[in-house]
Amino acid sequence: MADRFDSIFPRGATNDAYAQYFIGQSYLAPLTTEGVAVSNVTFEPGCRNNWHIHHATSGGGQILLCTAGSGWYQADGEEPVSLEPGSVVSIPAGQKHWHGAKADAWFSHLAIAVPGENTSNEWLEPVTDEHYATLK
Repeated sequence: MADRFDSIFPRGATNDAYAQYFIGQSYLAPLTTEGVAVSNVTFEPGCRNNWHIHHATSGGGQILLCTAGSGWYQADGEEPVSLEPGSVVSIPAGQKHWHGAKADAWFSHLAIAVPGENTSNEWLEPVTDEHYATLK
């Protein structure tokens, strides 16, 4: 496992503000907060966030643009999706999901908050080690 990988965006600082919602170490580099919030999120190998939902009364949701490394995205009740640079995931408001790095790879994506009304995030249970270990 490499301790770094090449990304065109900054890794940012350790993601301490949201650390309680992640297994493993992640990093956060806000790129813009004006208009549409865009952040680069980097995950060390094996790091993933908890299941969560982006709520909104209209609009809302999230778009992930994968920029480096290799990761996973999974919507509740669906098969996991392998993510590589160039992968795009559009997550509608109300969809329970998680995303993160593969066990042996760093992973980075741009997280774009889709504008909406009355938006909020609901953090849920962790992705268990047992579930994560089944991903191939």
